[in-house]
Amino acid sequence: MNSATRPDPRSGRAATLVLACLGVFVAYLPVTTVSVSLPAIQRALGASTSELSWVSDAFVLPMAALILTTGVWGDVHGRKQVFQAGMAFCALGAAISLLSGSVQVLWVGQAVSGIGAAALLPTTLALISHAVPDHRERGKFIGFWAMSLTAPLAVGPLIAGALLEHTAWRWIFLLPIPLSVVLLAVAVFGLPDSRAPHGRRLDWPGQITAAVAVTALVYGVIEGGADGFGEPAVISALTLGAVAAVAFVLVELRSAGPMLDLALFRSPAFTATALVAVVSFLGLIGFFFVLSLYFGLVQHLSTMQAALRLVLVSGASLVAGLPVGRLMHRISPRVLITSGLVLVAAALFAMTGVDAHTSYAALTWRLVLLGLGMGAVLTPMTASAVSAVPFHLAGMAAAGNNAIRQVGAALGPAVLGTLLTARALNALPERLADAGVPTQTGARVLDTAREHGLGAVAGLDLGPATGQALTALSDSFLDGMRLCLLVSAGLALLAALACVLLLKSPSGAAPRAADPGRPVPEAERAAA
Repeated sequence: MNSATRPDPRSGRAATLVLACLGVFVAYLPVTTVSVSLPAIQRALGASTSELSWVSDAFVLPMAALILTTGVWGDVHGRKQVFQAGMAFCALGAAISLLSGSVQVLWVGQAVSGIGAAALLPTTLALISHAVPDHRERGKFIGFWAMSLTAPLAVGPLIAGALLEHTAWRWIFLLPIPLSVVLLAVAVFGLPDSRAPHGRRLDWPGQITAAVAVTALVYGVIEGGADGFGEPAVISALTLGAVAAVAFVLVELRSAGPMLDLALFRSPAFTATALVAVVSFLGLIGFFFVLSLYFGLVQHLSTMQAALRLVLVSGASLVAGLPVGRLMHRISPRVLITSGLVLVAAALFAMTGVDAHTSYAALTWRLVLLGLGMGAVLTPMTASAVSAVPFHLAGMAAAGNNAIRQVGAALGPAVLGTLLTARALNALPERLADAGVPTQTGARVLDTAREHGLGAVAGLDLGPATGQALTALSDSFLDGMRLCLLVSAGLALLAALACVLLLKSPSGAAPRAADPGRPVPEAERAAA
């Protein structure tokens, strides 16, 4: 193919950027609209804490399990096709959730939406990487993409809060349906297609082992927190997850066309950003899960009042994203990411000082600090992961970083929800005694909390002891939340240390290409 007929990746660049950003916005909209609505969902459906964890994880798990395969599918069959399929799944999943009357049907709708998000996240980033081959210019466009990923975290709580002030919880799923349908229609005519610059193929053994590993691990953590980690089903799930993870590594090492080329991890920059991705999203999504329960169970706020507090985090992150994207050309990603993680850790440590009566003003600076830290992390983390590899592996690096990020997002509600429940239940007997709750009434409260979750206690009619029991519930919940915050802050500092040690250059050392016999063109080496 001569230069006259070779497709120009710059053609249709504006359309690609707009559709990619809007696509990732729709894909991530359910994250915070659902998170802030969890107390309302719990009341309406009588869901336990573990069942609420599955409401969040039913969406995130398909993203973590399928995101690598959808990235490869786009490389092989065309990213436009995968983008359109992603929008269709988002619309279908939202429709199922909208019509759901039980927590189990809601899980199904969330899972279908998660499949759509799995298709959109790697595809939109790969479309941008193809349209903007110059890595210096690409960083600015990835900054817009990262802001679009953060934007639904900012507006989602407000949308949910406004709707739940006047309607039932299920109507939070209405907006993604028309948005997805419109974007699907526009993409048919306005989105340029692209494929990987050299042949790839689907890796079904890798896909199966990865899906089994992630699903079994999250299932084991959630159910272990609810039923105990000594239960045979929990032990079996965690064992299966570990075996499947080992099998995934062995399969990928032997595969001629791996879903995730493990040579990517030879790049210290890619390894560092992978660790940051897991930790940051474990903490962020897990934090939204815990904080929304805090606003509902402890501070007894309405959904809109909770939304106005949660939006401080994502709003500050969104505001910080654009200048951070511009600073990437002047300041090392290592400095930006490390500084952001230190801010995150400081904010999480500061959050341990809140209680049932903490005012909006006292929460504001803590939540804004957390958002600023996250905004300093997200854009350079994504750009560093893509720039750490040769240009022809950018799609795989983007999908790999997104998959690792979603594993962290899936583990967030699972791990922090388990820690929260375990610590709160352990503290509850002492808190009930301190509050002066009669022994027989206290036993009823404990049985209800263990069988149906902490939220079920709020619905009990305990007569004169009701106020004392609710105070004890709030105090025990705060004990659990503080443990979650300390763990999250420690992980953020661990990720910051990894950045200092591993992220020693803006792009890191590029790993060997998946096809060693294929010469890498000079243009691709420059772009990498």
